[in-house]
Amino acid sequence: MAPLSDEEENYIRLALLLKGVSPRAVRTYFDKEFPPTYLPSTLNKNYNTLNGLFKKRILNQAQWNLLFPTNGTETTPGSDLARIKWYRNILAHHDSNTMATGDFNTAWRNVVDAVNRLGGLPMNQECLDLKVKILDQSNQEIMLEIKQSQEEMKELRRTMEIEHSTMRKILQICKILAVLCKQKTQALQKSDRSEEFP
Repeated sequence: MAPLSDEEENYIRLALLLKGVSPRAVRTYFDKEFPPTYLPSTLNKNYNTLNGLFKKRILNQAQWNLLFPTNGTETTPGSDLARIKWYRNILAHHDSNTMATGDFNTAWRNVVDAVNRLGGLPMNQECLDLKVKILDQSNQEIMLEIKQSQEEMKELRRTMEIEHSTMRKILQICKILAVLCKQKTQALQKSDRSEEFP
């Protein structure tokens, strides 16, 4: 198997950070703030109330963002959670399995900073180790699976475009046939009328 390019390694490293380390940082933070035994019942009991308060503008946008984070540049726990989610979405919807080094470094720095703030210093070393980790065969197999899935998606898109194009042509032909049928019917009706009244 050919060695991975720097851009492919960047993609894998960021994927491992976002899917391996950052979720545990988020869990650590939530476990401290909201003990796991009470979180589901608290959220279930209060969601409609919180949503109602937000709609009535009793909760402001900043408070809502803390409960349901959006992307931003702040370093609050809510913004850190949003930052991790934002980068996960970027990775999930990335068109290729590569990432330019500049983009990787920016994303890595932002995610690691968020992980450190949410999960504490113990996770910092794990992030540092992951950045220089030698990607082994299992990581390369993951990469191959990603490449294969992307190729299958491209092929599916091409097939759908061809089918869509074919369906448009069939629709055009049907419209032409409908016009021809209507003209033929009108011609036959005229012919029948002319025979009735010689």
